[in-house]
Amino acid sequence: MVASKSKARKSSSADATVRKSVARRAAPRNAPAPGAAVRGSSTGRPIMALLDLLGRRWSLRVLWELRGGESLTFRELQARCAEVSSSVLNDRLRELREAGIVTATPGEGYSLTREGARLIDDLAPLDGWAQRWARRTARRAQA
Repeated sequence: MVASKSKARKSSSADATVRKSVARRAAPRNAPAPGAAVRGSSTGRPIMALLDLLGRRWSLRVLWELRGGESLTFRELQARCAEVSSSVLNDRLRELREAGIVTATPGEGYSLTREGARLIDDLAPLDGWAQRWARRTARRAQA
């Protein structure tokens, strides 16, 4: 009888752990928004909210895949982001839609909004900086 109670307790403890884990995964996090505290900042500054949003796993990759202006279905996006899970991709797409960067059109898929395309254009100067950084790093490695 004692062994059976011990097994029952272990089983219910394991069940509770699984329920907590599922609840954590099922409860969507709010997308970062200007004016609200975000990871790494409690100031509510818009730039901090944007950096939090873009710094989330797969956010930049989704934007990269949509940068050409074509609409992609969920499956097409998932294939282009080969290692992303469907739950993470769904979370990123939801957050990017909430931020007004991505839109979903039934039957067509996901694409950048006008603001999303402007964001891509505004990020372009960072590529110039990254290229200079790569050259400096390569020169240091050769020295």
